[in-house]
Amino acid sequence: MSTPSQTVVPSLRGRIGGDARSGHYPVPHRYRLHLTRSCPQSLRIAVTHGLLGLGETLPVTLLPAVPDGPEGEYAALRPLYEASSHQHPGPAAAPVLSDGWTGRIVSAHAPDILRDLAGRFSGEGPGLYPAHARDDIEEVARLCEHELHEAAQRAGRLGIGSSGHQDALESLFRALDGLERRLAGRDHVRDGELTLADVHVWVSLVQLDTVHRWHLDATAVHRIAGYRRLWAYARRLAALPAIGSHLDLDGIARRHHARCRGQEAAGAAVQIVDWAAHVPVPSPSRPTQPTG
Repeated sequence: MSTPSQTVVPSLRGRIGGDARSGHYPVPHRYRLHLTRSCPQSLRIAVTHGLLGLGETLPVTLLPAVPDGPEGEYAALRPLYEASSHQHPGPAAAPVLSDGWTGRIVSAHAPDILRDLAGRFSGEGPGLYPAHARDDIEEVARLCEHELHEAAQRAGRLGIGSSGHQDALESLFRALDGLERRLAGRDHVRDGELTLADVHVWVSLVQLDTVHRWHLDATAVHRIAGYRRLWAYARRLAALPAIGSHLDLDGIARRHHARCRGQEAAGAAVQIVDWAAHVPVPSPSRPTQPTG
């Protein structure tokens, strides 16, 4: 018996190499980032771009906070996707790293874009992805994705039962416990140096306070707020212009409420950080025209 075929979405996962032999290699003004600061994946890339001081080398097109099509689709990105994959079956979603020489997408895979940005483009900022720290940085990235983000999503989901809810919260609190211990007596997740690990943790904390807490009970949010080192660290990083200037609080709220189908819980009333008091509120997200 034959089984129905499934649509295979082409993988747009090119990488930036070290020199001209790689095809895609780091050349100033060749590439462009297409980001929306309301999305955590794009926000990580935007913060990394800011920390590296790549504003003149690698331009950014900002997209609206709320996608204008289904499944996170942006109509403005559809021509790029079509040029890179004829009749591309998946959504034309951000983030994207595009190549101005070919008019095609290099990558739409956020983790690879982040690694290549920090590992291949030489800006004016710190070395965010040093070779000696990469295993630890990737471990922190996995913890943020699976034990923080996914656990918080599960904990706020309806219909998973009390056992599933409790398991998710325990996973979330274990992750927060580990990060709180890492910050004992140090300013960064890795001792003495600002790295991509800090970018992953900071964006995850932003999401936890601005998105996930809306679907958690008040007791859980009060316990989350009790991680004093973590939230002091989050406020300290938010005060850095290269980080906090990318925080679009209004955009995050609009994207969340436009897409979320969950039920609001009592934790929504328990704000953990007054982010607006620590960072300048950016202008509303809007598309910018490509330059040059």
